[in-house]
Amino acid sequence: MIEVNAMGDPCPIPVVKTKNAIKELTEGGQVKVLVDNEIAVQNLTKMANQKQYEVSSEKLEEGKYQVLLTIGKVQEEREQEIQSEVCIPDARQKNTIVVIGTDRMGEGNDELGKVLIKGFIYALTQMDDLPDKILFYNGGATLTTEGSDSLEDLKSLEAQGVEILTCGTCLNYYNLSDQLAVGSVTNMYAIVEAMSQADKIIRP
Repeated sequence: MIEVNAMGDPCPIPVVKTKNAIKELTEGGQVKVLVDNEIAVQNLTKMANQKQYEVSSEKLEEGKYQVLLTIGKVQEEREQEIQSEVCIPDARQKNTIVVIGTDRMGEGNDELGKVLIKGFIYALTQMDDLPDKILFYNGGATLTTEGSDSLEDLKSLEAQGVEILTCGTCLNYYNLSDQLAVGSVTNMYAIVEAMSQADKIIRP
């Protein structure tokens, strides 16, 4: 059994840690995850149900929950088969781009929105299928400049082949042209072209 301590970790880190622990299992087995809120329990349970793992959860004490996932060898082998089926040489991969037009995610509390966009970008680094490009414009341009909390995650994505592009007009508007810290500058024509050619566009 592998035990994962995700106490105090914000979304989506508990799910990411759990997936990484599952990958360590060679003959199937169990992963026990400790979290501190019910939302994390729900997220882990949903992930387990999607993967068809056995899952149970219990509240150990106030602010402490345990989620137990059981992964069978047959399930693991089937996942490997599925991965091999989709990794066909020379098969055309979908052109996926992410567009980020603000430094926060959703509407409501701005502080929460900034926490969410940071979590969103981190979650991108943990995806099996990374996007081809990430486009930043308007307020989103600040996320690629010096002082951004997401720089390390964006640099990690760039190192894995994801193209990071930031609107030059937007950088100029916010007086950040000399503070770009990851990726390169782009223009509106290139942004429109990239979006028009994309098979899938993801907006947080």
